[in-house]
Formats: sequence, C-alpha cells, structure tokens
Amino acid sequence: MTESPDNTATTQDAANSTADEIRLDGNAAVNLAAEQSKLTGGRNIPTLSGIDGLDDLPVAEDTANLRLGPNLHDGLLALLPLIGVWRGAGQADSASDGQYAFGQQLIFAHDGENYISYESRIWKLDKEGNATDQDQRETGFWRINDKDEIEFICCNSSGVVEIFYGNPLNERAWEVESASTMVTATGPAELGPGKRLYGLMPTNELGWVDERMVGKELRPRMSAQLARVVG
Repeated sequence: MTESPDNTATTQDAANSTADEIRLDGNAAVNLAAEQSKLTGGRNIPTLSGIDGLDDLPVAEDTANLRLGPNLHDGLLALLPLIGVWRGAGQADSASDGQYAFGQQLIFAHDGENYISYESRIWKLDKEGNATDQDQRETGFWRINDKDEIEFICCNSSGVVEIFYGNPLNERAWEVESASTMVTATGPAELGPGKRLYGLMPTNELGWVDERMVGKELRPRMSAQLARVVG
C-alpha cells in the first residue's frame, strides 16, 4: 500500500464518498430505474446461440437481463438488483503500482439456478481517462441462503482465491468479509484480509469499495462507481 499522505487521502476520500452514497436512501430510485431501463432493458450479454453449424446449449444460457432468459431463482431475490452489466471508473492504491485510476466492467448473470455468476475486468486509465494497460480480472459466484447469509467465491487473475461471507445491509446494499484467502507463489504476498461493500446509489449506479487490513487498520484498496449498461 502506498504510504504517501496525499495518495492515501485521495483513495480514502473516493472510498468514503462511494460508501456514503451507497448507504443513502434513494426515494426516487424506482422511477429513475424505469427511465434508465428504456435504454438498457433490451440488451443482454452475448451467447453462442444461433451460430451456423453450432448446436445451442441443451441448458439455459446465462443472462444479465431479468427480462430475458430463464427466471431468476427464488432463492436469489435478495441479490436481484445486482443482475446486469455495469461499467464505470474507480480509484486503486496498491503496494506494487501505487495509486491509479481504472475503468471496469462488472457482470452479474444467472442461468436460473440458485447462484449468480460474477465477472470483473479492470483496465488502467491515464490522466485523460484513456485506457492504457490491462489490469486484474476476477471471476466467481455469489450464493445466499434462506437466512440471508451471503457466500462469495472469488478468483483473481493475480493469483488469489478468496471466500467472502456477509449479509445484505438492506434491499440495495450488501457487505461481505474475507474469511479465507489463498495466494499462489507468484501472487501478491502483501494482500491482507478485508471486506467489500456493494450497493446501489440514489442515481442507481452500482458502487463498491474493497478495504484491506494494513497493519492493524482497514484501508481502502479499490473503489468504483458503475452505471448499468445492460439489463
């Protein structure tokens, strides 16, 4: 983690702003979502169905749009608002790269079964907001039981596999904490345990914050605000 006071403050401010907005109550959220869905409601993630010479899958395809594809499993209703494709930008601070801005695409999809698939792609941005280098990727699955206990299994391209547990904070926010972290021999040795907060802001953007233990305190490592582009 970069120790520069200015860098730490910038990352902290970005994370605090995101977390505060997630916890706000957006009274007009339903009306805003209806208006936004006029643009995004007809979109979905691509599949291989319909390609000449290739048989369709004999099971349901993934969908990131609740209007298309299989119905969402009843056991996932507490996670329903996450379903979609989200894009935006954020701020990171790491021991290896210091502080930098990044772009992100985040996909929460389902196939009718009792889990949600998760995929994240991150790329670094220059001062003008242009993409420069590929950064880390994540893939995994979210599950939730009838006691509203969340399980998030996350595999990171840097060589990290984590299991997070948590609960919904309300109908629009979810917090999970790492219970098990495994790092490969070439992975980030400095990565400490942490927690993540995901939630919808009053603008219906999806915000998230990843905090990690540095010494004896949690510090923001990454945070972002993402707009729905599919679903």
